[in-house]
Amino acid sequence: MDRTEVRELLDAVAAGRVSAADAETRFRALPVQGFDDLGFARLDTHRAMRTGDPEVVFGAGKTPDQVVALLHGLLGQSSRRAALVSRLTDEGLHRVRAEFDDAVVDEVARCALVGSLPSTLGSVSVVSAGTSDEPVAAEAAFVARAYGAEVALVRDVGVAGIHRLLADYESLDRADCLVVVAGMEGALPSVVGGLVGTPMVAVPTSIGYGASFGGLAALLAMLNSCAPGITVVNIDNGFGAGVFAARVARRAGRP
Repeated sequence: MDRTEVRELLDAVAAGRVSAADAETRFRALPVQGFDDLGFARLDTHRAMRTGDPEVVFGAGKTPDQVVALLHGLLGQSSRRAALVSRLTDEGLHRVRAEFDDAVVDEVARCALVGSLPSTLGSVSVVSAGTSDEPVAAEAAFVARAYGAEVALVRDVGVAGIHRLLADYESLDRADCLVVVAGMEGALPSVVGGLVGTPMVAVPTSIGYGASFGGLAALLAMLNSCAPGITVVNIDNGFGAGVFAARVARRAGRP
């Protein structure tokens, strides 16, 4: 049960459509300890109630059987939100497809979701510097949509060809939140931050040559940006950027 379902149940009690006894029965059915102990993991069953968003499965380091078990556990919590898994291996992607007929799988993002997508509220534009940054950008876009934001993609607009970015100015200015993904020297978020005042989260990627130090150069550049108001996540953390952007967009899109 997520926060929306709790509120709807309480409203139904207040309106007399559900008795207090029935509501108490439904609340008692919730796991008292707030998690399901699966033996290999303790699945947080109250996260959606606390934060508005359910737990997400981090697929890296997990066996396909563990991923499938966790997805089944998430699906048992609420029918309103899809169960989401990130950083899947090739074997994990194949197993999720085979186990769930309605699975939506993105091989570039290495993500999958099972269940119905939420209706959109607010908009996110994911901006990537180069094609090599696409896996991280795709992860951010997939997660932002799974978290309830409308998502647009602006691809291959790195600073080496700045005119490509300027052609998409309206998209950058119109969005409720931007995710800007770049490797190499990590300059793109500073440029975008100097063009528009849209809330932004920057994502450094591990793409680059030797002195990029696996994304450290881009990370430091973004942290030291002279364009104000840029939030920065960890190297290759498209997931965290997608969550942040969707939450900003959802609040901005509230009536």
